[in-house]
Amino acid sequence: MDVLIERCAGLDVHRDTVVATVRSPGGGGGRRARTRTFSTTTGALVELADWLEAERVTLVGMESTGVYWKPVFYTLEERMSVWLLNAQHLRNVPGRKTDVGDSVWIAQLIEHGLVTPSFVPPRSVRLLRDWTRHGRRISEERTRTIQRLEKVLQDAGIKLTSVSSTILTKSGREILEALLGGETDPAVLAELAKGRLRSKIPAL
Repeated sequence: MDVLIERCAGLDVHRDTVVATVRSPGGGGGRRARTRTFSTTTGALVELADWLEAERVTLVGMESTGVYWKPVFYTLEERMSVWLLNAQHLRNVPGRKTDVGDSVWIAQLIEHGLVTPSFVPPRSVRLLRDWTRHGRRISEERTRTIQRLEKVLQDAGIKLTSVSSTILTKSGREILEALLGGETDPAVLAELAKGRLRSKIPAL
C-alpha cells in the first residue's frame, strides 16, 4: 500500500495518558514505528509536541474520545497539522486491544491516507461559541430562577404577577426586598410601585 504521509503520528488519548506512535522512513526502504507514553498534564503535552517536532512529524491523528482530546489537540494545533478522527472510522478492526496497538493503527491509517479529519473550528470561533453558549446558559438559568420565585410567591398567596407582568422590575425588586425585610402592610408595599405600575396601586 502506498505511503502518502512520510512522517506521521497516531495518538491514543485517555484521561491521564497519551500513547503516541510515530511512523517514519526506516532502513532499507521500510518503515519504522516508535512509541512513547506521555501524561496529559500541560507540561507533558508540551514534551509530546517537542518530541513530535524532533521526529519531523507533519501530520498527527487522534480519536475524538469524550472531551479528553481537547487539551491535546489545542496544545499541538499551534505547532503542526492535527486531525481529529471519527471513532466509528477506527473501530472495525480485529485485534485492537491495547493502547499501543490503537496508536499504531491510527498512525498507519494516517500514513496511507485511509481516514479524513472531522471539522474542528479555529480557535477564535471556538472561543466565540463558548461565550455564546455560556451566555445562553446564564439566560436560561435566569428564566428558571424567575419561575422558581413565581412559584414561591404563588405558594405564599402573593399575587404580584397578577398585577405586574414581570417580577424583577425595579418596582418588583423593591417590593420583594420589603417583603424579605418583614414588611406585611399591603398599602406600604403598594406605595413602592414606580412608573406605570403606580396606576395599579389599588390592585396591588
